Amino acid sequence: MFDKIVVVTRHTRLDELVARLNSRSQAKFYIEHAGGDFAEYESEDDSYRRALETLRGALDFGIKLQFVDRGFVPTFLFSPSDVVVAVGQDGLVANTAKYAAGQPLIGVNPDPDRFDGVLLPFGVKGARRATALTLEAKARIREVTLAEASLSDGQRLLAFNDLFVGPKSHVSARYRLEIDGRSEAQSSSGILISTGAGSTGWLSSVFNMADGIARLTSGQVGQPIRMEWEDPRLIYVVREPFLSKHSGVSIVAGVLEAGGEIVVESLMPTGGVIFSDGIEADFLGFDSGATARVRTAAQKARLVWESSK
Repeated sequence: MFDKIVVVTRHTRLDELVARLNSRSQAKFYIEHAGGDFAEYESEDDSYRRALETLRGALDFGIKLQFVDRGFVPTFLFSPSDVVVAVGQDGLVANTAKYAAGQPLIGVNPDPDRFDGVLLPFGVKGARRATALTLEAKARIREVTLAEASLSDGQRLLAFNDLFVGPKSHVSARYRLEIDGRSEAQSSSGILISTGAGSTGWLSSVFNMADGIARLTSGQVGQPIRMEWEDPRLIYVVREPFLSKHSGVSIVAGVLEAGGEIVVESLMPTGGVIFSDGIEADFLGFDSGATARVRTAAQKARLVWESSK
């Protein structure tokens, strides 16, 4: 079934500093001058490089092994015969999954002391066994629901955690929102649409904010919504909706059932965007005249979780 292993890597914080400041010595001066501990940056970088070097040998199964930096993932052509291994923080798995949808994806935690690893069930030592089981079609696969935004011109964007529809900068978004036969012109900070996997991420911060406001105004405390990663529903929240003569607040939050659709018509002359999973650089333009339809994607992210019983 598979003839290639694609290992997705990322830059460390030290890599990014050196790229910005032109040299390691300049990076060291910058961090220490600001009162930081440069040794921590070096330790993190060394740990990650050792993990990659170990994996280079551990993933030698006699088939092609290709390393790809996360910056190239949006344009990389994943093949149906690829097994994908993401080595980094949880966000690397989320952002790889939407481009490698359909391919088994193995999340490897290169540094458990630093990274939570919610989406990284395997350590460096366990990566070979997880990959071997995947190559033999014996691994347990979690079919994780993705969200999809599509524009009338054919452009499309998937999300593992969430989609954001709104302004590129900190100004009000203007749009018309339609859900379940209800329609309303709104002005807000944008719309957040979350999958089950994202319900403990950005969406949870919205519930935390609402919780604090509820405590201040009425003392009532609500419970955040938690959904399984495989749940086909989506959760939507309008952030900071503004009530005026031209904008309403009757559609603020809800659950979009499987098969449902959220329709958003942009009323923003410039600066409207749709991005996913917090990656602002990878976005769809969403200015006046554009209409977005958001629904559960037909594709699934296939995360390797453990061996099948």
